[in-house]
Amino acid sequence: MPTILEAQNLVKELPMGREKLSILRGVNLKVEQGEVVAIVGPSGCGKTTLLGLIGGLDTATSGSITVAGQELSRLSEDKLADVRNRTIGFVFQFFNLVPTLTALENVALPVQFDDKSRFQPEKRAAELLTLVGLGHRLKHKPKELSGGEQQRVAIARALANQPAILLGDEPTGNLDSERGQEILELIFKLRDELGLTVILVTHDPKVAARADRVLHMKDGQFIETSVMQS
Repeated sequence: MPTILEAQNLVKELPMGREKLSILRGVNLKVEQGEVVAIVGPSGCGKTTLLGLIGGLDTATSGSITVAGQELSRLSEDKLADVRNRTIGFVFQFFNLVPTLTALENVALPVQFDDKSRFQPEKRAAELLTLVGLGHRLKHKPKELSGGEQQRVAIARALANQPAILLGDEPTGNLDSERGQEILELIFKLRDELGLTVILVTHDPKVAARADRVLHMKDGQFIETSVMQS
């Protein structure tokens, strides 16, 4: 399969008085199209920072990231915004839904913000919510939905502009074990049906065990790779 994402010698440092705090220390990563990769490691090891760099939410101190043939550091802010909106979908632990909007309106937002989108916002949102099993909850606001349902809305929103890559930062971390398992099954179902590439940061060994490959991180570096048996 072709490589859809490649990071080379990623370094991320933050100023800390007269010193520098090293978050990432020369990370290299290559991900193939359609692969599910889990990144695991102790809190503070750099997992979420790496995910933010891959998604174009932050910039590296040095090194390069190429996503779907585009090197992020060479893109203008407008082009980078296009990559974030069309090529990469984000799912977070705490859902990040707009509380005053319905499920349909939340999912339609990324389409509305993209003036070059191929989709009609409400039609696309309804299709995706049906795909994730919430076709009967289109008009409900987040407070009227369970945690598992809110995460399904968040996943549908992440897929709004048909991204090639889905990034998940602890996507089951705020759910009980049953709801978390349902969300995990949904992510893998969508990978198979849509051909998604999935990168998940997780502390949950059950999530990691389902991935094609598990990357173990410590102190801002990958220290081990596990290839999971299908």
